[in-house]
Amino acid sequence: MDGKPIFDLQVSVASLDNAEQALSSALPALGFADTTYFYDHVPAGSDDSPDLWRKRLWMRREAGPDVNLHIRQRGYPGERFALLFRDWFRAHPKAVPAYRSFKWSLAQAVRDPAMYTEMKNPVVDLVVAMAEDWVSRTGWRVDSAWDSPA
Repeated sequence: MDGKPIFDLQVSVASLDNAEQALSSALPALGFADTTYFYDHVPAGSDDSPDLWRKRLWMRREAGPDVNLHIRQRGYPGERFALLFRDWFRAHPKAVPAYRSFKWSLAQAVRDPAMYTEMKNPVVDLVVAMAEDWVSRTGWRVDSAWDSPA
């Protein structure tokens, strides 16, 4: 999807806690900086504990292309959300221009990354609600998402 000139990459790990030490050692040498983003947004209407939405976000802004590296635990809701979000847009390409336009407009109006994320979350919640309906109609599963082309 066309958007900000930043690659958003997802890495799923068996254990976020176990991966953290290795990541803290390896990623800075590749130009990545750790962030204070330790949780994904819990979608509106969910009663999940925020602990189920833990993640790590590393960013690279100077060495090569800009990258947001989202590290989520396999089998947790955040991993499912990221894959579902991607696959729903792939299955609904006519929704992409509206979402892209929203994000571009928001990025122009809001320069603070944390505020940008907070303001984007309600629209993401709408997409997730539609995506969950799509899941119930299609039988989409996380394990099938791993077989999707990149």
